[in-house]
Amino acid sequence: MKKFIKGVRFTPSNYPDEIEDKIQKYRKQGYKLPPRKVLRTPEQIEGIRESAKINTALLNHIAENIREGMSTEEIDRLVYDFTTSHGAIPAPLNYEGFPKSVCTSINDVVCHGIPSSTEILKSGDIINVDVSTIYNGYFSDASRMFMIGEVSPEKQRLVQVTKECMEIGIAAAQPWARLGDVGAAIQEHAEKNGYSVVRDLCGHGVGIKFHEEPDVEHFGRRGTGMLILPGMTFTIEPMINMGTYEVFVDSADDWTVCTDDGLPSAQWENMILINETGNEILTY
Repeated sequence: MKKFIKGVRFTPSNYPDEIEDKIQKYRKQGYKLPPRKVLRTPEQIEGIRESAKINTALLNHIAENIREGMSTEEIDRLVYDFTTSHGAIPAPLNYEGFPKSVCTSINDVVCHGIPSSTEILKSGDIINVDVSTIYNGYFSDASRMFMIGEVSPEKQRLVQVTKECMEIGIAAAQPWARLGDVGAAIQEHAEKNGYSVVRDLCGHGVGIKFHEEPDVEHFGRRGTGMLILPGMTFTIEPMINMGTYEVFVDSADDWTVCTDDGLPSAQWENMILINETGNEILTY
């Protein structure tokens, strides 16, 4: 016999009624909401946190070992060995054909650089190391910039302002705000400092899968885009270019993304959990 249910609940059953009621009000007003499946349960959040602990420890391990004269292949080996020794899996390895365990992106490489035994870190380089971890089926993701040897003041400033862009974006990612607020805050700070924001790549939901909804763009207009709700987990990872925001994918490997004008690019990435009062940084 068919049962009739009064009303449709949006949030998981263990979410507070106040959050459910507030979402329903926004829904009636026509706000764009994320899919229900991206609101994490307490069990999922705990699993994601455990994955995130390994991911952050891994970046700390890289920070302790990265140096002038090492190859990016050595960084890849560090990542694989550390991750697997902690009972986890490097999420990039074999993801859609990506051949390595980490992305290493130097100078004018924006992202998705593939580690190589012939690519040697030298004084003056800036490098983004992007690591993602699967632990007990839960995903985490973060990246940091590293400056090798004597780095020019211009590159140092780019790295610093890019980190500020990420931090400003995180500060804007509040419950009941809009994703456009996050993008606008990042874009304003980057352009105020004379830089550009890459348009063709974005942050993303992560936790149950490597890449989930929503897309988190790092440019935009305030008061637009999807509503940010408690229970969401996603990355904020602005890619900031010294010159034009235009990029291209290197046809030699169909992965490496480079700046169109050959000028340097920087990126920082944290993964956050939206809660009832703000957000929690899960990976850094």
